[in-house]
Amino acid sequence: MTKTYKISEIAKITGFSIPTLRYYEDLGLIKPERSTSNYRTFTEKDLHWIEFIQRAKMTGMPLEDIKAYSDLREKGDSTIIERLSLLIKQEHILREKKQELESHIDFLQKKKQTYYELLEKKNSD
Repeated sequence: MTKTYKISEIAKITGFSIPTLRYYEDLGLIKPERSTSNYRTFTEKDLHWIEFIQRAKMTGMPLEDIKAYSDLREKGDSTIIERLSLLIKQEHILREKKQELESHIDFLQKKKQTYYELLEKKNSD
């Protein structure tokens, strides 16, 4: 039998709040099955998809793009190029941020070096 999870278990595993998971369901990002009692039931496949959403959010991908990716994913393999395009776009954004961070780090290192040189000069006097 396939392992299923309640929404509270998914919330605990992923760190998403129950209201957030319900919101994602309202957006159509997640589509859990319903039990005969009308409770949401999630599978391992749902859990992996929610973890993808979580990682995409961690990259800074806007929810709008995650939704677009989700819609494309549902359409199947004919949308691979469009999905790749969304991932490439987000990767480009992250690489720009990485360059910006590296520039800030370089600035700090140069400033520190100036202070180290001043301390060295002061200690040699």
